[in-house]
Amino acid sequence: MAKRGESDLLSWYRTATPIICPLCGREIPAGFGDEHHLVPRLKGGKITQYLHRICHRQIHALFSESELAQKYPTVDALLEQPEIRKFAQWIKNKPIGFLDGPRPRKK
Repeated sequence: MAKRGESDLLSWYRTATPIICPLCGREIPAGFGDEHHLVPRLKGGKITQYLHRICHRQIHALFSESELAQKYPTVDALLEQPEIRKFAQWIKNKPIGFLDGPRPRKK
């Protein structure tokens, strides 16, 4: 039987629930994430989604703010886009702290 107050102490030591990137499905370690405005602030967006920094950079390397606001205002809409889907498949097998430059759009 646990001593009085022991369960409170144990709950304090539990680790926080990891934050998972909705784009690649990997855990986001401290210092490797960014808040992404699903609709850019300049276009009136207020809702954000926490993403890996590399995933966030890839989104902005591929799309203009107008495209993000009009065509890709949700994570699901982004994942339906072939270039993002291909990037997410590529990055999901990389180590959690992997940082590389964004992949430029092929013209």
